[in-house]
Amino acid sequence: MKRMFSGLALGAALTFSAGASGGLSLLAMPSAVAAVIAQAPAEGISQQGVISGTMDIEFGTRTNLDTSGDLKEGSAAIGAKDVYKFAIKVGQTTEFAGEVSRQPNLYTKALSRRKQDAQLFYSIDLFAYNPQDMKQKKGIGKWVGTVPIDTATGAFDLAGGKAKESPLRIQVDAVGRQAAFQEAFTGRLVGKAEKKETLAAYTFKRVVGDRTVEVKVQKSDPMRFENVVLAMGPAQNYPRTVVSGRLDYDYETGNWYTDGIRFRYTLDGQEFEDIVTGSIKWIEDPDRATNGKGYYDFNLRYNEEKYAKASSESAAFEAMNDEEAFFAVDNSIPSLTGRISYVDAMSSDPDGAPTSSKVTYALDANKLTKQQVMNFFKLWMIGIGPINDE
Repeated sequence: MKRMFSGLALGAALTFSAGASGGLSLLAMPSAVAAVIAQAPAEGISQQGVISGTMDIEFGTRTNLDTSGDLKEGSAAIGAKDVYKFAIKVGQTTEFAGEVSRQPNLYTKALSRRKQDAQLFYSIDLFAYNPQDMKQKKGIGKWVGTVPIDTATGAFDLAGGKAKESPLRIQVDAVGRQAAFQEAFTGRLVGKAEKKETLAAYTFKRVVGDRTVEVKVQKSDPMRFENVVLAMGPAQNYPRTVVSGRLDYDYETGNWYTDGIRFRYTLDGQEFEDIVTGSIKWIEDPDRATNGKGYYDFNLRYNEEKYAKASSESAAFEAMNDEEAFFAVDNSIPSLTGRISYVDAMSSDPDGAPTSSKVTYALDANKLTKQQVMNFFKLWMIGIGPINDE
């Protein structure tokens, strides 16, 4: 069974020092150094485990079902939620630890009146590690808020809907000379189409050396990013970023594809745009039906058209057919590779979805900047429900 959706270092901007009492304080990095960092998008770093950690998912909406008889047959119970609990490091010195929970729309059996609204709830603590002593960790703020879900259109309203009582936001505390700030997410992530008969074929292309190779997906279901704004943070050198484009799911293979997710941001007065292309391939263990194992194999490339033709590795792909070349990893250009692995507790129903998942993140950066890595992580976490469901 394929997985399918239903819907860098903080120390770059802050440094640790030992206070008189031996405790930690955070000091703002000198402006001259910050100016140098602003030029980093031309250079990038390579780091294994640049996004690493674990996530435990409990699909409560599949196990805690209504027994009152008031709701439509097969409904989850009022208050039942899917919970995604995790501790994930980004760039090894920033950690996101907490949970995201999701509740579905629920309707009465008799008159189909809505008894509960579909929503996501974020409650994530932000931590910084001392790069000189990774045993030292300090809480610096939170990522919190509520995201209403319009299940008719599949839209996730990051601004919090009409009421805007608790918009999705990053709140960073005043620590040392780091000023407190709060930034909100806005825009819409539009997820899974309810009517599969409307899904169309789509052809994805990538440049490999002097070749343009392509893969045609017969039934492509896009997750669209409509003027999504990623809030600044956890540090101020991770700027407010506008995202557009799409990440498509292939129902035949369980793979994700994109021919262009665009990240636009301003850093130290300069405008940057990163265009992410490539694939995230779903690979099942031969014994998945009994052991629940599978993983996503990442092959996302940054600004591929700019770098691909200058690639020193292009000759290695000349003998490959289009599909082989499309999925091949070219480490000579900026890319995000590695795996997100799953061990699912499979339902006793042969056609049923997992009731829980244990997830391990092990993604590697190749010539990527801290901003590129952080932007991807934020976007991935916004799609936490759609991406992890099956």
